[in-house]
Amino acid sequence: MIQEGGVLNGKTVKKIILLRPRGFCAGVVRAIDVVKIVLNLYGAPVYVRKEIVHNRHVVDELRQAGAIFVDELSEVPEGARVIFSAHGVSPAVRDEARKRNLQVIDATCPLVTKVHLEAVRFARQDYTIILIGHSGHDEVIGTLGEAPESTILVSSVEDVDKLEVRDPKKISYLTQTTLSLDETKDIVERLQQRFPAIKGPKTQDICYATENRQLGVKAVVPLTQVLLVVGSQNSSNSRRLVEVCENEGVPAYLVDDSREVNPKWLEGITTVAVTAGASAPENLVQELIQSLETQFGFDFMEEMELKEEDVRFHLPSDLERSALKLTTIARV
Repeated sequence: MIQEGGVLNGKTVKKIILLRPRGFCAGVVRAIDVVKIVLNLYGAPVYVRKEIVHNRHVVDELRQAGAIFVDELSEVPEGARVIFSAHGVSPAVRDEARKRNLQVIDATCPLVTKVHLEAVRFARQDYTIILIGHSGHDEVIGTLGEAPESTILVSSVEDVDKLEVRDPKKISYLTQTTLSLDETKDIVERLQQRFPAIKGPKTQDICYATENRQLGVKAVVPLTQVLLVVGSQNSSNSRRLVEVCENEGVPAYLVDDSREVNPKWLEGITTVAVTAGASAPENLVQELIQSLETQFGFDFMEEMELKEEDVRFHLPSDLERSALKLTTIARV
């Protein structure tokens, strides 16, 4: 096995290390399936509030199939069918949907729902909730909406140092599911230093897929000269993969697809690692691999697997029943 690119039998070998796990997580698969099944069951158009997942290619494909993406529910005709994205929504959005008699299908990732439920639980116990996350991200907006009067958003250790809370003995923290493990660890440690009585979630909020992909990047850093991450610029978990790699001292670049690769990034490079964010489809990864082979002369590929992922999430119960009923009728 060639451990890294270099010279073998007098020939320069240029190597690709393809990381696994990569790409779609269970929540993304579920959300995309929801849109496709709804289109199949009810036909176009189907309205989707916000991007169903943060990937331009996925959104464009679903748009072509008949999905209409909107920023606000006011853009959806009264009484129409609307899908909530994987990132979740606030109670205010749900109330608006009820008032406008919209037929809601909720594609919120179950791991995001877990964070929402934790926020509700802490708020009912009169805790000040410190939400660790990035301002303006769809997931954070939805979580903040569960208990806006009780929740304070922080994004850095510096933010923690500026915190003033009502009762230091009644304080808790939650996190956005797609954060950097290292950055979050530093923030949590500072919170615990300032507020020794602080309570956290029963289990980690950061998504299993986010963690696995970041650990994969850390494992490949000693073996590669550069990392290419397939994912869109508005994908939080994809951007964190780039940051994790750069923090370890290796250049990393986020690309939507193979066309965005700058040849200068690969000048003099004999080993390149490739991974993909949790909302990036596998076909884009394979297109990138092909481009590296045909356009940039990489002639050897090895897949590096950190761990196997077998997580699956059920469809929303009402949609699952409708899909099962349609399948049964079709078989009859």
